[in-house]
Amino acid sequence: MKITEILIAMTCMTCLYVHAQEAKPPRVSPADAKSHVGEMVTVCGKVTDTEINKYGVGDYGKPVRFYLDQPKATAVFNFATFGDKQKGEKAPDEAIAAYKDKNVCVTGKVTAAAGKAYIMAQDRSKQIKIQDEKEKK
Repeated sequence: MKITEILIAMTCMTCLYVHAQEAKPPRVSPADAKSHVGEMVTVCGKVTDTEINKYGVGDYGKPVRFYLDQPKATAVFNFATFGDKQKGEKAPDEAIAAYKDKNVCVTGKVTAAAGKAYIMAQDRSKQIKIQDEKEKK
């Protein structure tokens, strides 16, 4: 193999690697999330209902569930996250205040339990984004 062929092959591999690193996960609706179990996606919708788990999880505290587009009783998708553990017992309430009644996008791996799809968003700052009016379109 000639040196030029090796350089061309290396350049192509580098381009493919960089493109793969920049690729954004596909955006799906809350209703469609169940069709993407095991995949990394971004799900966007309006937070219509919330729920604080009764029990905490280790050092993380109590998880909070956020239901998108439909209330808990009829929800097909939710995401869970934790409040700031430094804030103690007030952390779940502050997490709710951050997202309640807002349009958000959450990115992560879709999991399913009891026929409902969800994403566990452990890093709120990286996985959950509040949408502005321009982004909703």
